[in-house]
Amino acid sequence: MKRLLGLNGLLMLTLIIALSSCGGKKSSNLVSSKTGWNFNEGKMGGFDVPRYEGQYVGPGLVFVEGGRFTMGQTDEDLTYESNNIPRTVSVSSFYMDETEVANIHYREYCYWVYRVYGSDYPDLYQKALPDTQSWRRALQYNEPQVEFYFRHAAYNNYPVVGVTWDQANQYCRWRTDRVNELILIQRGYLKKNPFQVSEDNFSTRTYVAGQYEGSVGIKKRDLDPTGVGRRNIRYEDGILTADYRLPTEAEWEYAALAYKGRNPEPDSKRRRGEEVVTDRQVYPWGDNLSTREGMRNSYQGMQLGNFKRGMGDNMGVAGGLNDNADIPAPIYSYKPNAFGLYNMAGNVSEWVMDVYRPNTPLDAEDFRPFRGNVFDTYTTLDDYSLEEKDSTGRLVKRPVTQEELAEKNVNYRGANVISYIDGDSTSGATYDYGRTTLINDNAHVYKGGSWNDRAYWMSPGTRRFMQGNHTSSTIGFRCCMDRLGSPSVKGEAGNHFMGSKKKAR
Repeated sequence: MKRLLGLNGLLMLTLIIALSSCGGKKSSNLVSSKTGWNFNEGKMGGFDVPRYEGQYVGPGLVFVEGGRFTMGQTDEDLTYESNNIPRTVSVSSFYMDETEVANIHYREYCYWVYRVYGSDYPDLYQKALPDTQSWRRALQYNEPQVEFYFRHAAYNNYPVVGVTWDQANQYCRWRTDRVNELILIQRGYLKKNPFQVSEDNFSTRTYVAGQYEGSVGIKKRDLDPTGVGRRNIRYEDGILTADYRLPTEAEWEYAALAYKGRNPEPDSKRRRGEEVVTDRQVYPWGDNLSTREGMRNSYQGMQLGNFKRGMGDNMGVAGGLNDNADIPAPIYSYKPNAFGLYNMAGNVSEWVMDVYRPNTPLDAEDFRPFRGNVFDTYTTLDDYSLEEKDSTGRLVKRPVTQEELAEKNVNYRGANVISYIDGDSTSGATYDYGRTTLINDNAHVYKGGSWNDRAYWMSPGTRRFMQGNHTSSTIGFRCCMDRLGSPSVKGEAGNHFMGSKKKAR
């Protein structure tokens, strides 16, 4: 009898614990600390607050902890352009591809475009292909690269080149959708569907908006008492990843310099970390004086990047090749920097998001600086529902209007603020493209030296630009992703002291 009562008591205790963890008033995860109403209960309105498991980080990304740094030139201004005057700025934490996007990765993208749009929109496939003729020069023999560099298996892991700025951005959008589609498949919310065609293809935004069903798996329970019982995954569920995109110029330069490696006392499990950087550096690997490995080991004297050492010297001499690469090298070649990023100097230069302007006032923005914003919003109907997706399966967008901006507390007058305080009506400066300048709103920055550049351009502080619809055999790209929530991967944002409440609802 005592044993039976003991079992009943244990069952009762288990039930009490389960109830307290699923809806009791003491559970900060399930009760609003402001209204006292229970979350995740249909009888209490059905406000759905899933337990957040942390940000999903896609394959190939490394964490770049944000902070302040001195952005701008670190070496002599040999071109006398004065287009990157040093200034202190801060960037938020983000994730970045540890390598450049390789040919095999870009061929995967082109294959998907052909499979989905090839029948109805063959022009989209042609627009996705890189310009292999970017290898051609009037007085060079580069036909093997024209024919084979992008497609031959020998170059699978070499960085893709010949892509425009626009193509790089399209790749980022496509990658976002493919990663999110796989997340939903792995969690059972979608089934594999290799027969997507034209507008019937997965897009993260159309799926969230309820305009894509695909091959449906198990839908999430809808707690809304007036709902339909099941629903698609939403961003509020914390399952979908953030968007892939090109890095801003500030982010790219910050990541390349990797000043975390110059911190004599970085944070660890045993210490908080010092807010100090010993000195500035010229190259990503931290040695201000040399492009060669200085450690006294078997690697001593090896080149730390793929660049052109001098006139007519792209790789050294037979039997002693200095960087062992006459054109781009595989994406995991050479030594990564302190953030774990490969080839942030040399190999190929890389597109960034920014539109090029030679100068921006030093006091313009010192937090997340970026030039290139054209603000838009999703197109809605009279009942405020989203307009139907277009023929390629994407939601329709439009620029923000001046009437909409007039009702907001903003420091700009129109949707396009690319020329804000540098070429717009308030600054008095103008850019007469094709007559007095090669700068316009389609001139985009690219950073880092390439396999065909001198060491000077490997300094992250140098900057150049090219029209966004132009290509080069020396320019590729890599993607990045915003860090959502805390700037540190070690815990929540802010400093927390003993006795403080760590979580609230």
